[in-house]
Amino acid sequence: MPDYFRPSVTVDVAVFAPEAGTLKLLLIQRGHDPFAGAWALPGGFIEPDETLEASARRELQEETGLQVGSLTPVATFGDPGRDPRGRTLTVLFLALLANVPVVSGQDDASDAAWFALDALPPLAFDHDRVIAAAIADLRAQAANHHPHGPLSQAEQALLS
Repeated sequence: MPDYFRPSVTVDVAVFAPEAGTLKLLLIQRGHDPFAGAWALPGGFIEPDETLEASARRELQEETGLQVGSLTPVATFGDPGRDPRGRTLTVLFLALLANVPVVSGQDDASDAAWFALDALPPLAFDHDRVIAAAIADLRAQAANHHPHGPLSQAEQALLS
């Protein structure tokens, strides 16, 4: 078999929830290098026998204690240099919750917290770009919401 280049594969999870008329995003504070102390989306490396979605669910629960229902794959990011440990591709998953649940930093996350989209802290890796893609996807979903039902609180927050 030829020797093909083998980048690492990770998953990231953008979890959004409405609170007091605004949309919040769940972030974790990294406990280890690279970017120790910086804020990032929950996520990490896939395990050899996991599906991408199973990996996203595991990482989210390990780092925040949160379990979610629906997870939607949104985009893949893989530009060279996005991770100082080497070439890494990440698959972004999105979850939209009905309210903001209690979370806590666990495993390799020293903290977990909800942030308003207009008050995000400095982010690790290329997560500013990854989060922008998640927000764009959510806005597109809200704008295309079928006209016969009322917009959810989260959709109203997105479009305001």
